[in-house]
Amino acid sequence: MSLTLYDISVPVFLRALGNLTEILKKGEAFADEKGIAHQDLLQARLYEDMLPLTGQIQRASDTAKFVPVRVGGVENLPMADEEASFADLHARIGKTVEFLKTADPASMADKDDAEVEVKTRNGSTIFTGRTYLLNFALPNFFFHATTAYAILRHKGVPVGKMDFIGRPE
Repeated sequence: MSLTLYDISVPVFLRALGNLTEILKKGEAFADEKGIAHQDLLQARLYEDMLPLTGQIQRASDTAKFVPVRVGGVENLPMADEEASFADLHARIGKTVEFLKTADPASMADKDDAEVEVKTRNGSTIFTGRTYLLNFALPNFFFHATTAYAILRHKGVPVGKMDFIGRPE
């Protein structure tokens, strides 16, 4: 049996989003324990021209949900990017997870060579389903998930590699 685009995306996103949820919980608990204002973590950035923690979670969420939308043709679940608390971020991840769980593997079947257009402020790029997933979506998702982890780690939250990777199931 060969791996499908669904197999190498949706389950990977679900696992990583679960790990990200646990990392955020540790960040919130750390802030509470140390008397740090939640906003100090939520608005923290690795560098001034990068998105804050909230933006990193929003972009990871968008990237994950756009795979079944762009590859599988399912209807998008718009999210307004208004998260301002840990509870909001948990709700966003929860909505993303629920959306991904409704993605039908059949919708992404045989879409390896299907055209996928990604429009950004810099223009648009045409991919195949396979190149979109492997060369754009997965790297972009993990860039934002890793940056969210790194922001919290940089701020002193006691998280490590196994929190990011997750324990074997």
